[in-house]
Amino acid sequence: MAKTSAGILPYRTRSGRLEVLLVHPGGPFWARKDLGSWSIAKGEYEEGEDPFQAALREFSEETGYRPAGPFLPLTQRKQASGKLVDAWAMESDWDTSRLVSNSFSMEWPKGSGRVCEFPEVDRAEWFEISEAIRRINPAQVGFIDELIKKLRY
Repeated sequence: MAKTSAGILPYRTRSGRLEVLLVHPGGPFWARKDLGSWSIAKGEYEEGEDPFQAALREFSEETGYRPAGPFLPLTQRKQASGKLVDAWAMESDWDTSRLVSNSFSMEWPKGSGRVCEFPEVDRAEWFEISEAIRRINPAQVGFIDELIKKLRY
């Protein structure tokens, strides 16, 4: 069975332009990666778990912000890894300077025997659509395209 993940895609309008909130993964693997490495705030969920509740939990764990609706469901997308991602969009004006992410542990450098802590998300930023499309994981561009259509931008 394919792994499943769920997340939230916040959006806002600034000076008549649509912007979306993306997060950058933390840890040494992602430290020097930018274009194509950003994502919606999301995380895995287990079979039988409600995807929407998982999306809310994961967004909160990765950003420190508990979003409130209304929420706009988006079509599930498949990433290159085969993982299926469920997403919901919501209007927000969250202040990214308030980012607080949970962390994970891993051996770093690999083979050193030293375990280090890294934030799951090291940055969150609002991007205008053209820039968001450059930054986001290519398999998630469809979420932005669908949001634009649903909002009639």
